Amino acid sequence: MSPQYLSPGVYVEEVERGAKPIEGVGTAVAGFIGYAERGPVNKPTFVANWTQYSDTFGGFLAGSYLADAVYGYFHNGGGSCYVMRLPAGGEVEENPEMPAMALPSRAGAALDTINVKALEPGPPIVLEVTPPSDEGSEDAFNLIIRRGPQQEAYENVTLSKARGSRNVVEVVNKESTLVELVDLEATGTLSERVPAVGTYELAVPEVTALSVTEAAPELFVGDAAKRTGVGGFEAVDEITMVCAPDIMAAYQAGQLSRDQVKAVQLALLAHCETMKDRFAILDPLPDLSPQEVKEWRMEEAGYDSKYGALYYPWVEIADPARGGELAGVPPSGHMAGIYARSDTERGVHKAPANEVVRGAIGLATQVTKSEQDILNPQGVNCIRAFPGRGIRVWGARTLSSDAAWRYVNVRRLFNFVEESIEVGTQWVVFEPNDIDLWERVKRDITAFLTRVWRDGALFGATPAEAFYVKCDEELNPVEVRDAGQLIVEIGLAPVKPAEFVIFRISQWASGGEVSE
Repeated sequence: MSPQYLSPGVYVEEVERGAKPIEGVGTAVAGFIGYAERGPVNKPTFVANWTQYSDTFGGFLAGSYLADAVYGYFHNGGGSCYVMRLPAGGEVEENPEMPAMALPSRAGAALDTINVKALEPGPPIVLEVTPPSDEGSEDAFNLIIRRGPQQEAYENVTLSKARGSRNVVEVVNKESTLVELVDLEATGTLSERVPAVGTYELAVPEVTALSVTEAAPELFVGDAAKRTGVGGFEAVDEITMVCAPDIMAAYQAGQLSRDQVKAVQLALLAHCETMKDRFAILDPLPDLSPQEVKEWRMEEAGYDSKYGALYYPWVEIADPARGGELAGVPPSGHMAGIYARSDTERGVHKAPANEVVRGAIGLATQVTKSEQDILNPQGVNCIRAFPGRGIRVWGARTLSSDAAWRYVNVRRLFNFVEESIEVGTQWVVFEPNDIDLWERVKRDITAFLTRVWRDGALFGATPAEAFYVKCDEELNPVEVRDAGQLIVEIGLAPVKPAEFVIFRISQWASGGEVSE
C-alpha cells in the first residue's frame, strides 16, 4: 500500500531492496558442568579464558576434573565457554570451620555491629562500607563485598527491622554467595550501630582438595525452569557443546553407580536432542579395557544418538593438583577444545579428527589397530599415540545407529546450517505469505548456502549439485497458508570424511595398455 501524499512537495522514501544476508552462527562454545572450589552455584557463568576461570572458580583440585577439563579446552584451542558449578556435593577435606569477623560501629571499635562469616574457602574476602547513595538517611550505608573478580554491592541498606526498610542481614543472606551476616544486636541507638566507613579483609582458608560426599543424578540433570544442572544450559543459546567431566569424579567417589552414570549421560544426550543446536561429548568410565568399553557402550549403556560422541581412553596429564604427577583425566574437555580449534582453522564441516591432543603426556590405555577395528564400528572414537606424530584423535563417529548421521562433522554442520537459517530468517514472521515472500526467502537461503558450499562444506562441483531450496505453491497450498504456515524445503549434500584411505597397487608391465 502506497503512502498518502496530501500536499504538494518533495517526498523521499526508503525502500528495501536486495537480499537480507544470513550470517553463520558460532559453533565453538562449550558448556561445562562440575565441581569447583568456589564461584556462582547453578548459574551458567561466561568464561573467556583460563585466568578468568581461575579467578572466578578457583584452581585445580584433587577429586574434581572440572578445572582440568576447562584448562584442556583452552589449551587445545577453545575460545569462550560457560561453566555451571554444582551445588553442595563437594566439601573441603576435613571441612574446616569458616572464619568470621565483627565489623566495628561508627560509635567506636568497642561496639561491634555485624558479624560476617565466609560461606566457602578460597581467596580473602574484602568488605567495604561506604556512605549511602541516599544522603537523606542517617541510618543507611552501602556495603560492597569482593573476592577476586566477584563483587556484590548492596546500596542503602540498614540495620533497621522496620517494615519497608532494606535490612542488611536479610538482603545479604538472601542474595550473597560469599558471606553470611548476623546482627549482633549490640546496645546503642540505630545510628550508633551503623558500621564504620572503611575497608575490612576476612582471611579464608584455601581449598586443597575436594571430597565428593554427596551426589545424585538430579544434581547433574537439574531443572530448566529453576536454571539448575545441565537443564540450566537451555537458557544459553550460544552453547554448542556440552561436557560433564565430574560425572566421573562422582563415580570414583562412590556417589554414582554405573547405572546412574548412564542415566546422567543419557540426560546430556536428551538435552542436546531437545535443543537441536548442540552436541554432547561423553567420557568413558575410568580404567576400562578396550573390550570393557565396547561392552559398556553396546550393552550396558546402549547409547544411540546422533547428538553425541564417546572418546576413549582417558588422557594423562601433569596434574597441577598433585604437584605435577602424571594423572588420568576424562578426555571431554580436551576434545571440546579440539572441536573449537578445528572449527576455527578449517570449519565445522571438517571432522575433528587426526588432530594432536595438546597437553596430553600419555594415555591410560594404548589402543592398538586391531582393538580399534572392534571399537570404531561401534562408535567409540579412539585417542591413540603414534610414533613421531604424537597423541591424536583417531575417530570421528557419533553414537547413532543411523548411517546418515554416522559422522560428527555432518551432525554439527547441520546444527550450524539449521540455527543460522533460523536466526537469519526471523524477519519473515508475519510477512504477507505470497509468491514474493517465497522468492525472497529462497534467494536469502540460496545465497547463504552458496557461501557454505564455497567454504567446502558441501559436496558438488556446482551449487546445484550441492544443495537445493524449494519454496513454491506445491509446498504452500491454500490450506497451508490458511494455517499461517510457510514451508521451505532444503536439501544438502554434506562432505563426508575420508575415514578409510585405500591405495590399490599392482605390478604393471611397462608398455602394456592401461584402462582409464
